[in-house]
Amino acid sequence: MAAVRERQKSYADKRHKLLEFQKCLSDETLIVPLEEIQVDEQLRFIEEPAEIMDREVKQLKQSKIPIVKVRWNSRRGPEFTWEREDQMMTKYPHLFKTTTNIESAR
Repeated sequence: MAAVRERQKSYADKRHKLLEFQKCLSDETLIVPLEEIQVDEQLRFIEEPAEIMDREVKQLKQSKIPIVKVRWNSRRGPEFTWEREDQMMTKYPHLFKTTTNIESAR
């Protein structure tokens, strides 16, 4: 009797997973055109930041960390993230050239 129950449970689990997969396939907001997908040598998604949206200084107990709100060109996951300004400036200096010009004009 236990073997029959286990077989039925296994069948139900597989069916449930299949239904969840079909729900994902039918959600058109999850579809990303192939020409927009970029991957590196390890087949990881490459996402590039589009622009710096905002700046803040995160206050810790004994230090302050400048952070920037970044808009990414990705269609999956969050559209905006907060990143450390120094790391973003090192990796993507071109994003800061336009914001520096805007700030110096003020």
